[in-house]
Amino acid sequence: MKSTKRCELSIGALAVLGTALLLPAAGFAQDQTAPDNSATNQQHKTTADQQTEASGDRQITQKIRRAVTSDKSLSVNAHNCKIITRNGTVTLKGPVDSEAEKQTIASKAAEVVGSPDKVNNELTVKQ
Repeated sequence: MKSTKRCELSIGALAVLGTALLLPAAGFAQDQTAPDNSATNQQHKTTADQQTEASGDRQITQKIRRAVTSDKSLSVNAHNCKIITRNGTVTLKGPVDSEAEKQTIASKAAEVVGSPDKVNNELTVKQ
């Protein structure tokens, strides 16, 4: 008999706990929408869809992306910067955490394309 009561209490406790987990967190409005970064994206008019389908351009972008993401000293912002290659010229866009990151990414891109003159560094340092 005792084991039955324990089981009933456990099921009841789980029901209460489950209900509490489904309730919205304090101070969170259920009608909130996901964050919108459209304004930020409009500042960066060059977008990934402007990347050409030429295999050489894609390979350049891939090599730069690998070099950037494999550098664990860079921030998440730096790892997520936009890298667009058109006709062998690379454009870098997006926010990074420091001037040093901005220069590091530009250097990696220049190394891949063979010349800093083929890199448009439009990265912005977050304030």
